[in-house]
Amino acid sequence: MARRTRADMEQTRATLLATARVVFSERGYAETSMDDLTAQAGLTRGALYHHFGDKQGLLAAVVDEIDAEMDDRLKAISDAAEDPWAGFRLRCMGYLEMALEPTIQRIVLRDARAVLGGASPESQRHCIDSMQRLLAHLIDQGVVAEAHPQALASLVYGSLAEAAFWIADGDDGDARLAQSVAALDLLLRGLRVTTPH
Repeated sequence: MARRTRADMEQTRATLLATARVVFSERGYAETSMDDLTAQAGLTRGALYHHFGDKQGLLAAVVDEIDAEMDDRLKAISDAAEDPWAGFRLRCMGYLEMALEPTIQRIVLRDARAVLGGASPESQRHCIDSMQRLLAHLIDQGVVAEAHPQALASLVYGSLAEAAFWIADGDDGDARLAQSVAALDLLLRGLRVTTPH
C-alpha cells in the first residue's frame, strides 16, 4: 500500500471538514451519522478517526473553523469603520447579526453549546483578547470610561455571547435581534465618557 503524502492527508482533513460543515448545517449534529457523513465525503470512518478522533472532535474542528471566519469578518467590519468607537459598536452588532445565519446558528450557537458546552476556551480567550485590545485603545483615547480592559472585555463578550444564544434559540430571531441591538446600544452608551450627539 502506498504511503499517503502530507498533501493527501491535508486534503482528506479539508474534505471531512467541508462535508461535516454542510451536513451538520443541514441536519444538525444529532441527526448526522458518521457513516452517512464519511460516505458523502467519499472517505472512510478510519479517516475521520485519524484526523478528529470522533464525531465530537470533528464538530469541535468545524466550530473552530467557523469561529475563525467570524473573527475575520468582525475584524473587517471594525477596520472599515469611520472611527474606533463606530468600529467597536458595529463589530458588536455584527456578532449579534451573525446569530441569524443558519450555519452559525445551528452549528456554533446550538450544537456546539449542547455537545461541547460552547466555544473552545481558546476561541473564547481569543475573542476576549481581541475585544480587550479594542477597549484599551478606546480607553486610551478617552472615548470609553476608565476601567480594567480585560474585565470590561469579559463582561461585554459574555453579554454578546448570551444574547447570540438567545437570538438563535427562538423562532422569532428577527425580533430578538432587534431587541438585542436596542439593549446593546443602551449597554454601550454606558461605556462612553461622553454620549455622542
